[in-house]
Amino acid sequence: MKALKDDKENKESKVGAAAGEALTAVGSWPSRTRAFLGDVRAETKRVTWPSMRQIQATTVVVIITVFIFGAYLGILDWVYTRVIGAILRWGQ
Repeated sequence: MKALKDDKENKESKVGAAAGEALTAVGSWPSRTRAFLGDVRAETKRVTWPSMRQIQATTVVVIITVFIFGAYLGILDWVYTRVIGAILRWGQ
């Protein structure tokens, strides 16, 4: 009987400890958020930002690449559609 009582008290103390930890975590949220945002600001100041010319050049490269791949995949789609259509018509 005593073992059951000790077990119950042990579970209750674990629940109470977990609740205390949860309240501590919730209570420290504003300070952790403030510290995180301070770290983000400090890290952002150390970033080497690209120039406007570099941004424009890489944007043009991306747009051209997208059009090339789009055309390539469009041509492949057209060819495969024709080939599979011919195979299906031949099988009838």
